[in-house]
This record gives sequence, C-alpha cells and structure tokens, in this order.
Amino acid sequence: METKPNQLKSILLVDDDHANNFLNKIFIEQLNLDVEVDIALNGQEALDHIENSLIGPCLLILDLRMPVMNGWEFLEAYENDVSEEIKKQIVIVVITISGDKADAAKARKNKYIQHYVRKPLSDLKFKKLVKRFF
Repeated sequence: METKPNQLKSILLVDDDHANNFLNKIFIEQLNLDVEVDIALNGQEALDHIENSLIGPCLLILDLRMPVMNGWEFLEAYENDVSEEIKKQIVIVVITISGDKADAAKARKNKYIQHYVRKPLSDLKFKKLVKRFF
C-alpha cells in the first residue's frame, strides 16, 4: 500500500556522494517546490535527522551503498526504531548505481521501499517521483 501524503514538505537525500547530492538539489530547485531539502551522508545521519528534525510529509531518497550505515542497515534500524506515526509521513525511494538483481529483488520485498530507481536521477525522474507520491 502506497502512502499518498497531501503535500510534500521536505526531501531528505541520503547519499555519501557529494556530486549526486549537489545535482539532485539542483533538480529539486528546478521543480520550484516549496520544500525543505536536507542531506544525510549515511544511514545513521538519516536516522538522526528523522528523530530530530523531520518535516513531513517527506520524500526520502536513499542510496544503498554508503559508509558508516548503508541503506539496508538504515532500513533495518528504521523498521525497529522509528515510530509508525512518523513512518506514515515518509515515502522511501531507493536510488542506486547497483545493477545487482538481488538488490532490486530485495527492494521489491521491503515494505518500506515504495520505488527503486537506478542512478543517475534526472529532473524528469524527480518530477515523476513527486507526481507519483505527492
């Protein structure tokens, strides 16, 4: 079941790649969305952000391969540590460079991942994500 919040309030980019974060922020700015955009460089930073300063409804763009806490580890901690009330405000989209079919299959089975996209993202892909979920 997909969450369809009324209006997007924030976007959390969870990726250790500074260039990707920079480009994704530009794509978001080009959409003229009135949203807060935050960046977490790993899953632990994302959990801290969710706990301390999430502005929902939120689109969380999650990379799988990061140091400290990767995307899969984040999802496990998210399931166990984040309240259901907060989870209802978050749409998780995985973005990855991985061509590993096992990653795609695992993502399809995860109840918190609502979409899986191969990198790189583009302004068109961002538009489609925002339209689809918000």
